Amino acid sequence: MPILRKKYFYRDEDIPKELKALYAGYDLIEQHPLFSRLEGFILLRTSHLSGKRSIACVTKEGDLHVNTSVYLTPQEWAYILVHNLLHLAFGHFDKEKMPQRPDVIPAVWNKACDIYIARFLADIGFAAPLVPDPAEKYPIKLNDEVKIYDYLLENEGIAPEQTYGFNDIGYKDMIGADSPIVYKNGEKNKYATAFYDAITRSMKKAVCDAGGYDAKQKKDTVISKAAGWFLAHYPLLGGLAASFKIIEDVALCQRYEIQIAAVDAVRGEIYANPTCEFTTEEWKFVLAHEYLHAGLCHHDRCQGRDHYLWNVACDYVINQWLHEMHIGNMPAEGLLYDESLRNMSAEEIYDIIVREMRKYRKLSTFRGYGQGDIFGGNTPSFEGIDKGISLDEFFKNSLREGLDYHITHTRGRLPAGLVEEIRALSMPPIPWEVELGKWFDEQFPPIEKYRSYARPSRRQGSTPDIPRPSYVIRDIDLESRTFGVVIDTSGSMSSSQIGLALGAIASYAFSKEVPLVRIVFCDAEATDAGYLAPEDIAGRVEVTGRGGTVLQPGVDAIEKAKDFPKDGPILVITDGYIENDLRIKREHAFLIPNGSRLPFRPKGKVFYMDNRDKHK
Repeated sequence: MPILRKKYFYRDEDIPKELKALYAGYDLIEQHPLFSRLEGFILLRTSHLSGKRSIACVTKEGDLHVNTSVYLTPQEWAYILVHNLLHLAFGHFDKEKMPQRPDVIPAVWNKACDIYIARFLADIGFAAPLVPDPAEKYPIKLNDEVKIYDYLLENEGIAPEQTYGFNDIGYKDMIGADSPIVYKNGEKNKYATAFYDAITRSMKKAVCDAGGYDAKQKKDTVISKAAGWFLAHYPLLGGLAASFKIIEDVALCQRYEIQIAAVDAVRGEIYANPTCEFTTEEWKFVLAHEYLHAGLCHHDRCQGRDHYLWNVACDYVINQWLHEMHIGNMPAEGLLYDESLRNMSAEEIYDIIVREMRKYRKLSTFRGYGQGDIFGGNTPSFEGIDKGISLDEFFKNSLREGLDYHITHTRGRLPAGLVEEIRALSMPPIPWEVELGKWFDEQFPPIEKYRSYARPSRRQGSTPDIPRPSYVIRDIDLESRTFGVVIDTSGSMSSSQIGLALGAIASYAFSKEVPLVRIVFCDAEATDAGYLAPEDIAGRVEVTGRGGTVLQPGVDAIEKAKDFPKDGPILVITDGYIENDLRIKREHAFLIPNGSRLPFRPKGKVFYMDNRDKHK
């Protein structure tokens, strides 16, 4: 904490009258959960202070000089002391923090730092500010000292007025910034380190209080030590770690068939099997794995896919990230890791798994063989979040804030894919995919399998004398299992939007065992692309125009095709700029961008696709 020299030379009742307000301001700092850990020496002398209106300045050696002849309230003194100590904590004297150019002008850099701190304290609302909020004057974002420096240099010149510091006008309150500090290998700014540790402790206390986490009541086990590490040392997942209750119950793990661990994001619980002889480093890996399942909302993003195979796809992605992030040690048991799947999303890996379903059905997660480690309840019963915030929003906020802190304070390298996933949480959900999946469920119920002796069972070899049939799907059932897609390629929809829609359609075609899909493109005229396998759909679209179009010829082409089933449904993808009357005789649905509308009253269902282009 800051040391006020001569403070301890006085008993409280003997403090001189002219110093009482200063000491009272210092006491306000000592009581603050964050600023009480700022470091520096507060000296009761006026060295380096120039002019009658000078109040305080700070040197790069960590000495803060104050003018005790100035009359201020305790709140004003607290504000001034913290302002100057933050110059040290934010590394404003460090060469690496300054603009990376040979001609940095100290006066401009000093003012840029003063503005940055004034904005920071205005956000926090600390004490009584003696300067106006710079956001009221400057039109730029004031969250980066170098950007502020560039703006001042361009708009105020090389000798700006020092209106946000507390040395007299025309003088700097950062003494020694003209010869910045250069740290050698292994050296760190001790003032910045102390402040960042204070931020970590404050955040840890806040999230522990919000999540009902009591470290004193926590058992001292290998698993609890691993969980505690995230709270103290890894802010990216610290908020999530504090909000989850870790249950180390052998009987419960046996009941749910949990070999290592599983997570229930809705209940806010992680089930860890204490009989696993894992080290603390291995448990760090396992817990981080489960935190990411919850934080990235994998329990909600399944959206009609096979739950277990989706779990496997997510495991491959998470384990790759954790390997790159060097969090703990990868356990050999229950680990799904494949270097060939590097940089793929869970959705991409899921599509690969569906094609090779037999292979991936045999894999084991941290829960066990053929079991998914992602649980999900039906109703929220999550304790430790406010009633005014949803469960998904809480997870999103925890990861976003952890990511911002992690990056800002350079706490370690993060995989680009993970950063993209967390950033993507800020985007709105896409409920149209879920509704579209329900429509496919209605059109394509599960295929009934039949017993056949033409193809013997795999168990036949163990009992050669007993004939055993296998269960097969009849070819006639697959032949009638198809649908048509009419795509408007000449409207205002972009190719990325159509590709997004086709990607979802291809995914559902896989999951519903639809072998081929009939595709017709419509711009100036209808182009029948014939039958395509689901994996070939998304890459076949090309936007050819920008005007309106007529879709009726495309619909007629599908309905009149002799090789298309009479009861096969049709999905129309359009932006709504089509004819005023579209006649479709069979079951059909429309997929249009959100905010668009059809020029007629549709008889089929309408699904509104989110415009992702707006969020890029």
